Amino acid sequence: MAKVTFNNKNAFFFQSLKAAIEVYFKENNIKKTGNRRLYIKTAVLIPGAIGLYLMLLFVTMPALAGILISGVLGFVLACIGFNVMHDACHGSYSRKPWVNEVLGLTLNALGSNAFIWKQKHNVIHHTYTNVDGVDDDIAKSPVIRQCSTQRWVPMHRVQHIYLPLIYSLSSILWVFLTDFIKYLSRKVYKTPLQPMKLNDHIIFWTSKVLYLIFYILIPILLVGTQAWLVGFLVMHAVMGFTLSIVFQLAHVVEETEFETVANEDKVIENEWAIHQIKTTANFAPGSKVVSWFAGGLNYQIEHHLFPRISHVHYPAISKIVKAKCDEYGLPYNSIPTMMEAVRSHFRLMKALGERPVLAQA
Repeated sequence: MAKVTFNNKNAFFFQSLKAAIEVYFKENNIKKTGNRRLYIKTAVLIPGAIGLYLMLLFVTMPALAGILISGVLGFVLACIGFNVMHDACHGSYSRKPWVNEVLGLTLNALGSNAFIWKQKHNVIHHTYTNVDGVDDDIAKSPVIRQCSTQRWVPMHRVQHIYLPLIYSLSSILWVFLTDFIKYLSRKVYKTPLQPMKLNDHIIFWTSKVLYLIFYILIPILLVGTQAWLVGFLVMHAVMGFTLSIVFQLAHVVEETEFETVANEDKVIENEWAIHQIKTTANFAPGSKVVSWFAGGLNYQIEHHLFPRISHVHYPAISKIVKAKCDEYGLPYNSIPTMMEAVRSHFRLMKALGERPVLAQA
């Protein structure tokens, strides 16, 4: 695998920004991890998901109501991922490591695996954001083409049309396919997976078995195969689309940049922090509703620069980040509304689906 490094000789911007952020937390006498607002979210979302699950199993209802509630359950599960799991796996939920470890396992309750995700997301994606050839988040070729350096195939002409279907399938494939590919190959895309301890193997297999029991076996026994299958597919379609679209709006939009690495070692000319700014975008920063449900992931610039700071602080520190970007003449990609970000994403995907000039020659 080619080695990717950053030119950090002039890291003055990030040093200045970190100092300003430290001053903010010190002067306001607040901790960087979660607070009451995050705990309230947890107290709403996790019991809410359990309640919806039990309702589907034990309350007799019309088929349409069951389908609707299954979709709501999928959305709430995605929100648990955004708000609880994401902060916990980054170590920003609590100052107590065991709390982060336990709540990070909410990802396993959603069907995936926290150990693998931490390396895929925390290490690889957060270091090599939008670097084609390394970042697993944009490594979906040839199904979809997410940057101009990826191979083009004819079906990409209509990828902007079938994109919602791919996103809707993402979480069910995550649970039953891609986790196992990473686990068995010991790789996240092209990067070797860190060695797993015995406990990590036990958690992987135990959580997968428990998923089969609670999401498949018990529902089939209580509501029947047909009702379970419809509800299960609807739940995953909503959860998969919600998870995918939020993460795509942060990086795969017209406003962001991409890098590529082939077989040779590559030095990215920007320092790491500037690379994060240029490859990341905020969206709907003024919407408290979007911020609440998306777990602050609409402030992706702040999250990529300071992943160990809880998302509940992002709206406040975003003002500091933007001011520093202005001071150093750096872009601060911020899309005013979520719908504008969605349109930007689909416009980019449509443009990337067009046959490249070189391919026409």
